[in-house]
Amino acid sequence: MATVPTSAGVVVIGAGIVGNSLVHHLTRLGWRDIVQIDKGALPNPGGSTGHASNFIFPVDHSREITDLTLDSVRQYQEMGVFTQSGGFEIARTEERMEELRRRMSSAKAWGIEAELVSPEFVKEKVPFIETDQFIGAFWTPSVGVVDSLRAGTIMREKALATGELTVVPTVEVIGMDVEDGRIRRVRTDGGDIETEYVVIAAGVWSPKLGDMAGVSIPLTPAVHQMISVGPCPQLAEREGEISFPIVRDMDTFCYERQHGADMEVGSYAHRAILHEPEDIPSIEQSKLSPTELPFTSEDFDPQLEQAYELMPELLGAEGAEMRYAINGLLSLTCDGAPILGESHVKGLWTASAVWIKEGPGVGRAVAEWMTQGYSEIDIHHSDIARFHPHQMRREHTRLRTTESFIKTYGIVHPAEQYESDRDQRLAPMHESQKKLGAFFFETAGWERPHWYESNAPLLEVYGDAVMPREHEWDARWWSPIINAEHLRMREAAGVIDLSAFAIFDITGPGALDTVQRTCVAQCDVAVGKVIYTPVLNANGGFLSDLTVMRLGEDHFRVVTGGAHGMADRKTFGDQLPEDGATTLTDVTDQVSTIGLWGPRARDILSSLTGDDVSDGGFGFLTCREITVGGVSVLASRISYVGELGWELYVAMDDAAQLWDALLQAGEPHGAVPVGIGVYGTTGRLEKGYRAYGYELDSERTIVEAGMQRPKVKAADFVGKEAYLAQREQAPAAVLCTMTVDDHTSASGIKRYMLGGEPILTRDGGTLTDGHGHHPYVTSAGSAPSLGKHILMAYLPPDQAVLGNELAVSYMEELYPVTVASIDATPLLDPENGRLR
Repeated sequence: MATVPTSAGVVVIGAGIVGNSLVHHLTRLGWRDIVQIDKGALPNPGGSTGHASNFIFPVDHSREITDLTLDSVRQYQEMGVFTQSGGFEIARTEERMEELRRRMSSAKAWGIEAELVSPEFVKEKVPFIETDQFIGAFWTPSVGVVDSLRAGTIMREKALATGELTVVPTVEVIGMDVEDGRIRRVRTDGGDIETEYVVIAAGVWSPKLGDMAGVSIPLTPAVHQMISVGPCPQLAEREGEISFPIVRDMDTFCYERQHGADMEVGSYAHRAILHEPEDIPSIEQSKLSPTELPFTSEDFDPQLEQAYELMPELLGAEGAEMRYAINGLLSLTCDGAPILGESHVKGLWTASAVWIKEGPGVGRAVAEWMTQGYSEIDIHHSDIARFHPHQMRREHTRLRTTESFIKTYGIVHPAEQYESDRDQRLAPMHESQKKLGAFFFETAGWERPHWYESNAPLLEVYGDAVMPREHEWDARWWSPIINAEHLRMREAAGVIDLSAFAIFDITGPGALDTVQRTCVAQCDVAVGKVIYTPVLNANGGFLSDLTVMRLGEDHFRVVTGGAHGMADRKTFGDQLPEDGATTLTDVTDQVSTIGLWGPRARDILSSLTGDDVSDGGFGFLTCREITVGGVSVLASRISYVGELGWELYVAMDDAAQLWDALLQAGEPHGAVPVGIGVYGTTGRLEKGYRAYGYELDSERTIVEAGMQRPKVKAADFVGKEAYLAQREQAPAAVLCTMTVDDHTSASGIKRYMLGGEPILTRDGGTLTDGHGHHPYVTSAGSAPSLGKHILMAYLPPDQAVLGNELAVSYMEELYPVTVASIDATPLLDPENGRLR
């Protein structure tokens, strides 16, 4: 057995599926002197990998998770540890059938073979199921099971064969040392390891390890109940571990999975049973393993009864009994995504909250990220840098996971909001917004009005122009008031709360170099200029798009969306000079932002200021300090909704006063408060503005997005070499805007797409771009000024033709669409006259 070495190029903590995948991919990418440690014995050190019911259903509504899953399956198949069985997700209700139709959209969008089938089709493949218990099913032939312990052993042995890996089991981490913001050593009960790189891949123990280095890894160990019933005579004569498809009984939140002569039944229907990492029993204290806790039958009994109803002859067979039952621990996060990437401590990485179906894919992605600064699969939704301080609290994680556990098999609307741990960050004008009947969505803890019930009278004013939605699913978490507010903004003006912006100032002698290296756009501009810019990774994919203002020779202000703000802060922070003379200061909690846009915006602002706000006196893409209603304001003439107006940055203490002043001054001009439904969807879509996380991610390029400019600045920046190469090549896909020609469904009800649906030929044929991907809707929403519903999607270049007639598949029905724009030219006001 190896002893703990005194130094390492990188230390990987954890020998489950993720840790083993990591060491394999790190050695494959050329890393040297890798040390892998685990407090348990090998091959099963006692984590979740050893007890999970390791089946894989590939279809997820998240493209990121689906891509990681498909990559993992590919790796499992290459290792010979994957057995394809097929799988059903059955529906007991019509509501669930509608969700399975939505699931078909995701399957088509991600290129996964799937089919909606009858109970009789299920019965043919699973003869012991009772067809009177359900009305239909979603069939995925590529579902299968994996031997995750064997897979981990194979990957670890491949790494060992390179001579670059030392594996030390049964050694426990007791501390980590951070010096000058960088990880320096790992302390274990077998000795200290000097190192500059550490990856925490310890599953449910990750928060405990992170705390040792002052890093929050906000996940919680949660119980998943599972029993094994057998021997079942119907299964006993079958060869191998599995020969029948796996069944997910979605409406009872259970699954049934054959394992030899036994049938495993697992449940996500019980109460959320959460634990603290520090309270997980030690290996010595555990009867089975530290993550296999005593079974609590009272939590499982209702689901066991439903399982017997579904498979009575099998589970009730003579001689069959409960042979194994556990409360198995797995990792949950507040938003359901893994926790990957480098923490605020340099060199300290995490690969946590990963399930077996994503393990090898995550291992490859994180290894690539550590090696080259980006991964082939876009994983920004899983970046540890996404968390704001309030989201790092254990209380937040517990509250959100308590709420979301039951949604594991739930029907979750794309716009659905959490109810727990709300009101964490309130804008100064929050009380005024409540009086106006604001309907709040949460972004990064901020309560943001998406529409105002005070604007309900506008529904009569605009009538059918508000494009009402008849179907409840399409109208859930939405209101026609959004479209009424949109029309009033286009006609007069709207006042919008943008307090959720993340704002940070970069100051000092290296400020210009920092923003120049980070941003694609030229940042060496005159003081008072506003810059809209992409931010790229080394491969030329998007890391963000945001705004930079030059406030002084050595002072730049970065303004970005709240949801991705912490990751953007880290991106800029990583470019700061090491001498400490240049600093990044987060001023998000000190500065509120209010947007004022519309054809009457200049009239409203002029009534509140003596400063020149004419087009000649205050040009587009400029900013300066002015006084508005007696309040000092940094005004920036920019627009994300395609209208004349300003973003007004004001001290938090003065924001409520400015808000009230703008509404009061705007009233005679017809101005109203307007929600984020307009700012983030209707306004931007009419103008064809791209959004990060939707149209823009690390797998997309500036050229594909139609955002290239005539020239590239001389100064170097991250991703420049790749971007220059992209400009010389034909794009593999082209971002297009499409309009829906007819919304009428087979039932006669008009349906409205929400995003994520596949784009097909007019007769339903599959399209494939140069990346091998199938086009899907990146953003969808109303365009009330045009009377159209708009879809954005990346199309194969030969399909990116104005007037091209295609189709979108929504809930398993085809709707005709037409390509209306193949570049950044907006459908509304293509000459941008309204901005002036």
